[in-house]
Amino acid sequence: MFLVTGDTHGEQARFAEACLPGESSLTAGDYVIVCGDFGFLFRTNEKEQKFLDFLAKKPYTILFVDGNHENFAALNALPVENWMGGKVHRLRPNVIHLMRGQVFKIEGKRFFTFGGAYSIDRYCGPEGVKWWREEMPSQEEYDEARENLARCGYEVDYILTHTAPEDTMSRFHPYHGDEAELNFFLEWVREQVKYRHWYFGHLHDDRDLWRNQTLLWFDVRDLETNRSVMPE
Repeated sequence: MFLVTGDTHGEQARFAEACLPGESSLTAGDYVIVCGDFGFLFRTNEKEQKFLDFLAKKPYTILFVDGNHENFAALNALPVENWMGGKVHRLRPNVIHLMRGQVFKIEGKRFFTFGGAYSIDRYCGPEGVKWWREEMPSQEEYDEARENLARCGYEVDYILTHTAPEDTMSRFHPYHGDEAELNFFLEWVREQVKYRHWYFGHLHDDRDLWRNQTLLWFDVRDLETNRSVMPE
């Protein structure tokens, strides 16, 4: 089973039964996917490390793309590994960062991943404390994404990002010039790539949109059916 949700922001309750229905019954071979702003490696303090150790005892696997609220210095200090066909950082054996521009094949399903977004925290504190320059992608990451998509024939099952493609983003925030380069790149992905469904976070809402796109925050969806597992 694959479950997918939105920004967790280092909130430990998001991995409790109340916020993740069925969590206690997940087993090896099950996956929980977070669409950015994972936030459990942000302050790099003892509390975070203890919670990551707690997550390491879970039988299921936690996957996440990065958002704009991540400690990229700590994240990028981790060794890069190859896993399921793409590059990852491993926070714990079962807690895995899916790096930008990668194509993974997991349980027979092909995923394209591309994290990152622009943070308004740039105006709230110094670089390296509240925000990191790496929150926005580099040209090398865009180039690698294009190469990997070409290699798989521009066809995947699912796309996992933090922010949205341009046409979608402009409906929420018409003026988003600081992030536009990334949004336009994701719009290119939408135009070029055949996909079943696209999941993203960032905008702090839960709703199904057009073009098989779903915005997630607190909702938890069954990836394959796109049905919420939250109680009504």
